[in-house]
Amino acid sequence: MPEGKGLRRNVAHYGDAEFAAYLRKAFIKAMGYTDEALERPVIGIVDTGSGFNACHRNMPDLIEAASRGVMLAGAIPVPFPVISLQESFAHPSTMYLRNLMAMDAEEMIRAQPMDAVILIGGCDKTVPALLMGAASADIPAIMLVTGPMMAGSWRGERLGACTDCRRFWGRFRAGELDAGQIAEVSDNLAPTIGTCGVMGTASTMALAVEAMGMMLPGGACAPAVSSERRRIAELTGTRAVEIAREGLKPSDIMTVPAFENAFRTVMAAGGSTNAIIHLTAMAGRLGIKVSLETVDRISRETPVLVDLKPSGRGYMEDLHRAGGLTPILHALRGLMKTDALTITGRTLGDNIDAAPPAWPQDVVRGTDDPVVAGESMVVLGGNLAPGGALLKTAAASPALLKHRGRAVVFDSLADMAERIDSPDLDVNPDDILVLKNAGPIGAPGMPEAGYIPIPKKLAQQGVKDMVRISDARMSGTAFGTIVLHITPEAAAGGPLQAVRSGDIIALDAAARSLLLEVAPEEIAFRLAQTQPCEKALYGYARLYRQSIRQADEGCDFDFCIPPVRDCL
Repeated sequence: MPEGKGLRRNVAHYGDAEFAAYLRKAFIKAMGYTDEALERPVIGIVDTGSGFNACHRNMPDLIEAASRGVMLAGAIPVPFPVISLQESFAHPSTMYLRNLMAMDAEEMIRAQPMDAVILIGGCDKTVPALLMGAASADIPAIMLVTGPMMAGSWRGERLGACTDCRRFWGRFRAGELDAGQIAEVSDNLAPTIGTCGVMGTASTMALAVEAMGMMLPGGACAPAVSSERRRIAELTGTRAVEIAREGLKPSDIMTVPAFENAFRTVMAAGGSTNAIIHLTAMAGRLGIKVSLETVDRISRETPVLVDLKPSGRGYMEDLHRAGGLTPILHALRGLMKTDALTITGRTLGDNIDAAPPAWPQDVVRGTDDPVVAGESMVVLGGNLAPGGALLKTAAASPALLKHRGRAVVFDSLADMAERIDSPDLDVNPDDILVLKNAGPIGAPGMPEAGYIPIPKKLAQQGVKDMVRISDARMSGTAFGTIVLHITPEAAAGGPLQAVRSGDIIALDAAARSLLLEVAPEEIAFRLAQTQPCEKALYGYARLYRQSIRQADEGCDFDFCIPPVRDCL
């Protein structure tokens, strides 16, 4: 085998490269490989399975199917583990650990001998983490997602994780459901393995990555439990061998036009606000700087076409039956960068041409009959968010998109947990709920706490939505008039830190404005009085605190980002 290929890639430093290759071969033979097998190209397969991660429970099946595709194409598959992240199991948040997973993936790809790598992820942060790591390592790589779960039902009502998790929990908090009923609902929210079955972050990222070109056409939507998901895995294995031979790398595909296609797909899908952070971080690994002004422009130009929760009515299995990403691409073709190269070795336009023609369905609308005529989300500015903030207008209450109200402030996650349901909380339906110190530094890890619960005493009065603002994130499955990702965050000295209960805040989504109606001198005075809380940190916590960037830069570590070479 030529030096630098297959098992001769990245040999350990013993001072004798031939001895290193000899030793490596001797040890791997312990697993029963023949000399003939070991002379073939090596395809790494990232295993993100975990007993804590039901979204990835089909990992053994996908690895088996992908391995079959690799061997049919004449190479050797070698699975290897990296960190697994599941949204509801990682403390304090998966976002806190996303960059650690990206570093794990990058270094294991660099360290181990592989001519190409298959990245298998699904749950929200795993897909961007794997692609961030692969982009930095920049050897041939291809993405395979685990796929969405199927929808369930409760007493005749169709439901699924996790928009309905929040909807039914809100009903429980309001006293509309009792403890027995909410327990019954819990049994039916996630009836199968797989990622959330609505247009949450996992589904959004799957569609965005397919549109970007790092996944085989048709790879985003097949359910986790379907035979089609396994066939996609086999084809992914076969294509991995081909890109190894062709030398097709992430940097060839993840270009400025490809990222524009990804952002546009997010908007058309009514996708998760989290995708803005993740795509920005992925682009940053390749020296591409994403401007929030460009994100806002793409959103203005792109109507919401996909009728899925939380912006619409359906579930991912419905989008799959409607043709997955294909009808979205057909509808958006005039807005897409069709000359962008994809993992197939062909352009996006070529892939669209090769896709099946559209058939009658009611899940993906045409641009002449959108689910939401306006933009999916807006980028806000103003004195409260000088570095930007996001509002998912497609999931908001139209009557609240222009609103002026009194701030009810929670200084931290602990403060919110302690007081949000207090009967003594001074709050009215027209107030604006404000959560501070829940950003990348403050929480830490920018948890999905931006979906501030409606105070119980208001929920019991029938209040379903209020304007809520924070430097946190929210799940892509969530809904409501919620301003997120305020930059700079409070813990970094941003103006949000200066907000006090009783202040007046004005939101105007159409004007892209979020204003704190307090004199600039008073804001400056308040910020000057704020004393940061410093405590000794060690290990990863210290690395995180010293290196994390703000939301507008993707919340990546500063030392992972190369110099800017291009802009979107």
